Amino acid sequence: MDMEQVNALCEELVKAVTVMMDPSSTQRYRLEALKFCEEFKEKCPICVPCGLRLAEITQTAIIRHFGLQILEHVVKFRWNSMSRLEKVYLKNSVMELIVNGTLNILEEENHIKDVLSRIMVEMIKREWPQHWPDMLLELDTLSRQGETQRELVMFILLRLAEDVVTFQTLPTQRRRDIQQTLTQNMERIFSFLLSTLQENVNKYQQMTDASREAEAKANCRVSTAALNTLAGYIDWVSLNHIVAENCKLLETLCLLLNEEELQLGAAECLLIAVSRKGKLDDRKPLMILFGDVAMHYILSAAQTADGGGLEEKHYLFLKRLCQVLCALGNLLCALLGLDANIQTPVNFGKYLESFLAFTTHPSQFLRSSTHMTWGALFRHEILSRDPSLLAIIPKYLRASMTNLVKMGFPSKTDSPSCEYSRFDFDSDEDFNAFFNASRAQQGEVLRWVCRLDTKTSFQMAAEWLKYQLSAPIDTGPVNSCSAAGAGEGGYCSIFSSSFVQWEAMTFFLESVINHMFRTIDKEEVPVSDGIELLQMVLNFEMKDPLILSCVLTNVSALFPFVTYKPELLPHVFSKLFSSVTFETVGESKAPRTRAVRNVRRHACSSINKMCRDYPDLVLPNFDMLYSHVKQLLSNELLLTQMEKSALMEALVLISNQFKNYERQKLFLEELMAPVVNIWLSEEMCRVLTDIDAFIAYVGADLKACDPAVEDPCGANRARITFCVHGILGVLRRTSWPSDLEEARAGGFLVGYTPSGNPIFRNPCTEQILRLLDNLLALVRTHNTLYTPEMLAKMAEPFTKVLDILESEKTAILGLPQPLLEVNEHPVYKSTLERMQRFFGILYENCYHILGKAGPSMQQDFYTVEDLATQLLGSAFVNLNNIPDFRLKSMLRVFVKPLVLFCPPEQYETLIAPILGPLFTYFHMRLSQKWHVINQRSVLCGEDEIAEDNPESQEMLEEQLVRMLTREVMDLITACCVSKKTAEPSAAPAVDGDDEEMMATEVTPSSAAELTDLGKCLMKHEDICTALLITAFSSLTWKDTLSCQRATTQLCWPLLKQVMSGTLLADAVTWLFTSVLKGLQMHGQHDGCMASLVHLAFQIYETLRPRYLEIRAVMEQIPEIHKESLDQFDCKLLNPSLQKTADKRRKDHFKRLIAGCIGKPLGEQFRKEVHIKNLPMLFKKPKPMLETEVLDNEGGGLATLFEP
Repeated sequence: MDMEQVNALCEELVKAVTVMMDPSSTQRYRLEALKFCEEFKEKCPICVPCGLRLAEITQTAIIRHFGLQILEHVVKFRWNSMSRLEKVYLKNSVMELIVNGTLNILEEENHIKDVLSRIMVEMIKREWPQHWPDMLLELDTLSRQGETQRELVMFILLRLAEDVVTFQTLPTQRRRDIQQTLTQNMERIFSFLLSTLQENVNKYQQMTDASREAEAKANCRVSTAALNTLAGYIDWVSLNHIVAENCKLLETLCLLLNEEELQLGAAECLLIAVSRKGKLDDRKPLMILFGDVAMHYILSAAQTADGGGLEEKHYLFLKRLCQVLCALGNLLCALLGLDANIQTPVNFGKYLESFLAFTTHPSQFLRSSTHMTWGALFRHEILSRDPSLLAIIPKYLRASMTNLVKMGFPSKTDSPSCEYSRFDFDSDEDFNAFFNASRAQQGEVLRWVCRLDTKTSFQMAAEWLKYQLSAPIDTGPVNSCSAAGAGEGGYCSIFSSSFVQWEAMTFFLESVINHMFRTIDKEEVPVSDGIELLQMVLNFEMKDPLILSCVLTNVSALFPFVTYKPELLPHVFSKLFSSVTFETVGESKAPRTRAVRNVRRHACSSINKMCRDYPDLVLPNFDMLYSHVKQLLSNELLLTQMEKSALMEALVLISNQFKNYERQKLFLEELMAPVVNIWLSEEMCRVLTDIDAFIAYVGADLKACDPAVEDPCGANRARITFCVHGILGVLRRTSWPSDLEEARAGGFLVGYTPSGNPIFRNPCTEQILRLLDNLLALVRTHNTLYTPEMLAKMAEPFTKVLDILESEKTAILGLPQPLLEVNEHPVYKSTLERMQRFFGILYENCYHILGKAGPSMQQDFYTVEDLATQLLGSAFVNLNNIPDFRLKSMLRVFVKPLVLFCPPEQYETLIAPILGPLFTYFHMRLSQKWHVINQRSVLCGEDEIAEDNPESQEMLEEQLVRMLTREVMDLITACCVSKKTAEPSAAPAVDGDDEEMMATEVTPSSAAELTDLGKCLMKHEDICTALLITAFSSLTWKDTLSCQRATTQLCWPLLKQVMSGTLLADAVTWLFTSVLKGLQMHGQHDGCMASLVHLAFQIYETLRPRYLEIRAVMEQIPEIHKESLDQFDCKLLNPSLQKTADKRRKDHFKRLIAGCIGKPLGEQFRKEVHIKNLPMLFKKPKPMLETEVLDNEGGGLATLFEP
């Protein structure tokens, strides 16, 4: 080897690396330098000497790192072509670098240590144990050379465990060999790790002299590395090693919890050990952590860390310690009751006190971390009766009362929690979402606490409510509400002290009372206390909208007590009705604010809920209720249309208790009279049928007015809204008695179906059917508005009235919602926004009415004359121009219920004529849209794809197409498949390299059979074709959820239905190709890949004997082995040979089609690393064939059983 050549090349490489790393280099020079370095690594025959020269200790850290990278590249990509001597030379050179080519442990760069450990592990993965039996011995020797080497040995052992066990980045046989050898030597390895840890900790603790600070830091660094390495092994080694020598490891870890520099690593190790899964018997020794010594160290460490003020490392340690206590609680819950030997620990009370300390900690994150474990403890059959746990319930409830108060926003300074929140959350929105989820968990725990100690829970809730009723309202120092016309005094914002207290108390009371009525006996209910509370709430006067909303929730929560004292009912309704018409001072002339609207809606909702849940209780007061509602409805401006509809719905709910068809029908006629009069008036008929008249009527053609101020057509829109809301409310709430005898007695039962099911009539049918023609006219008009010529007729401010609302865009794109719905602002900013909302709600509600008509009116709706023609001429006109976000709601709220509730007698006359053209249209529409999306991602450079701007139009369009696709697939599934199979959304973790764990576990359920409707649709050639093509096309669309649903639920049942007939060879080829294209698109997702492979296997096995063309498709798969395919076909086509197990055939098939299975982007252009298998460590003896056993020495069956 010419040293001059090596020196010259090294000089060039040093220059190139310097150019690459120099910030002032131009891009051109940097790319040229990079190209030179990469070509050198790929092609140069003298990489090893150059790499070793560059890695010398005299070079700068950047150059040394590059030299080591060259050596790593050689090991990864050239090892198989190197001679044995070259390998030994490289291994010895790297060992020499570790011994003499590294700086002191405190001076050496981390990236140098990292790459050195990587090189060693890459060599180990290729040679150990077969060709390098003394590797562990050599590492042991290496570790005695000094602290740097000892730390590097820790890095090597950790990376080896990660590559082999955690990430499994090498072939199956090599992985097995290494893992088995590691397991065989684990006692030795663990002993080495533990002794290294103890030795260095002891040295570290003894070096208190300031002059030996560097030595102490070096020992600390090695101890930290040892803890990190232990963490990499504790997760998977046999538990015997963890609890060996009377739990010496656990004892050491507990001791280290009080060592500031090492406590975090020790807590990580403890957490992994206690969280281990596995046999419960094996985990019993871990209960030693409930002993006096361990518990003392855990608690003192927590107190010390918390007492040191808020420091990031202390806080992180507290989080880990909290997780350790949670895991200990879960371990106790799992083991207790397993056998009689395990008793509740003596220190259980001490554990609970320390756990409660985390629940009362200022950090919202720490508080939240404890909820799940508290739930497990309170639910546990044995622990829930333990005196220590029962004794801590009052303390837990007090802590919950504090924790439910929404304090701690990172942008604020009004609570000790705020400082901690700044560590945990990026924004107030993040905190808000986290807090809401945490509060829901806490509510669940409160319900279990209430079950254990109902009396204390109720008493505390009552005390808190009484306190809030008597406390003065504190709106807080910052109050922007006054600017919004809120009168003289300002009102609370969502940050105001009074509101957050009221909100928390309301949640607490609701959780307790709801569960109390469900769990305790009627005699034990604290009736007098409950009624007293309810009367106090009813007598409480409040003009602040946010607080009033909480008051209404309390009224609803306490309402069950009215069943014990019905005379309170008028008082309750009086309170609610006063809130239905709630206004703040001076607001009647201005637009209502969001907070006021919420109060009014809340009151309407509460009335509805009471009428729904307690209709028998409310029925005696029906006349009073009816007259009150009529009075409110008579004033057109007093209520919004939605509020009017809600009150009408409440009356309808009570009328269901009449249980008399004629009486209820007369009442509904009277209730619906205002709607009928407007809806069937000559003016309305003209407006709904004439598009130009409709545009003028709603004010979409007005140019003169200022859209932000004037709204001359608001009343017209209100009339339409009132009618549509009214129709929907009555249709949604009217029902017949659930009891068959009551239905018969009340005149609701009209007969039975051929299958024996009762047929009922709905009291609202007559009214609704009278209004149906105009409703269909409105739907047709609305759909026609989307045509370009109609849009052109709208005036400038209103050309966007049919567009998607900004709030809907935000929700669809999954962007964080603004934290505050600004309560003091008007609900709509302008007439344009108001009109946008009008069109959106109108469209949705019209389809809701059509969707509810089937289930509500049954045969009376489905037998309407020419219903299919009427629907096709209204709901399904001009679909081409209607945007995706409108169509998805049409499918979900109208078409799906229409189909699912249709009697079988109407399938041919109603459903088939509608679904045939509809499915054909949607396949065409979606195919075009997905083609555009796929082309866009191919044509755009990666930097041009609009992912940096999630609000981009392309992103929104793609998401809407995805949502529409899912709705279409959901509809087809609902129509065709009788049993919904389990969605394998969380596919099991699958090892891509392990041939024994081929990802074929997620398979389509054989239980998925076609419904009667599905069979009926498949008899029609056009519908059958549309269904098959849509189902199989969806496999190639860029939406994993649709692909998964089609693969597991749709494709095979649909294909099975047509296989008995004559399938064209071209059709079979296309279907099979679609599945393979689906694999190309979705193969990177384990769940999709598993089900697609199974589907392809099913199709090939079933259809290959009949269609030779399918073989031609297989031959086009990249990298397919023809001999292997011939072998598979031979077994498949020769039934006498087909004895192979199903799984083996699947695995063989998966290997055949591997060339078309898509890979994740990160793996697509990665250079393949090939690690050769070494001679097997343990050869299995070849089992004798059964025939050989029988024929052996001419013996018969009897000889097998002879002694």
